[in-house]
Amino acid sequence: MGSAASPAAPSLFISLLPLLLFLHHGCWSCRAVESERTLAMIKPDGLSGNYTERIKEVITESGFDIVKEAVVRLDAERASLFYVEHSGRSFFDSLVKYMTSGPVLVMVLERPDAILHWRALIGPTDARKAKTSHPNSIRAMCGLDSEKNCVHGSDSPQSAAREISFFFGDARSDAVEHDEL
Repeated sequence: MGSAASPAAPSLFISLLPLLLFLHHGCWSCRAVESERTLAMIKPDGLSGNYTERIKEVITESGFDIVKEAVVRLDAERASLFYVEHSGRSFFDSLVKYMTSGPVLVMVLERPDAILHWRALIGPTDARKAKTSHPNSIRAMCGLDSEKNCVHGSDSPQSAAREISFFFGDARSDAVEHDEL
């Protein structure tokens, strides 16, 4: 006795096809919410001004996970290497001096669209402008100007990978320019 396919079998297969494709290829909308990592840094003025706990509070309240963190004291060579894309600019020596004036807190932050959300949270590079245009930003809270602006944020996935690797050694390290101080 041969087995005959049930007339319902083709319609069952057709109705299950979208589910099978979903399971095989993954959910496209799920990929949109994959976590991303970025480097966040509280600069010397942020640490010396006792803003660290408040900034970390804002970070976690904004949906970020702090995956890693370390307090680091940069020397001139490391600060120059971190900001190498600014080496030809007039403010470079001042920037290196500032970044070596005290310890910094570097953190790896994670959440969907972490780079975009962190940059929105920190506000414009110039803290003076942030105080008027983005008064609830971190730079408005604790920054002074475009150099002493309290925090740093990666400006692209490539910069984030390079900067995380620079401090934590666990991501690709390609020299990529970024405009953020």
